[in-house]
Amino acid sequence: MKTNLDPNLVLQTTKQTPDTSRMHKDKEALKKSCQNFEAIFIQSVFKAMHKTVPEGGLFEKNNATEIFQEMFDQEVATSISRKQSVGLAEQMYRQLEKKILPQK
Repeated sequence: MKTNLDPNLVLQTTKQTPDTSRMHKDKEALKKSCQNFEAIFIQSVFKAMHKTVPEGGLFEKNNATEIFQEMFDQEVATSISRKQSVGLAEQMYRQLEKKILPQK
């Protein structure tokens, strides 16, 4: 049995149905990007807070302690943005999600 299909009709039909798996992947990538941005923001806040602390104290300040402090701040900021969040990532996601959804 032969079926005659109009190629233009097939193209129009496929263009109108959104690819839900691709859209889901795009949303997940957007969410992760927003969380990463929030982590960078939190880390920069930590860095600014550390500058206000006067030098001296229990440990001397050298390259090793600075590197450790930066790495520690990065991990804490990432953990905060993934688990607790300060709300910045969610607000960014809500604003940018509108750009991903197909226009009707």
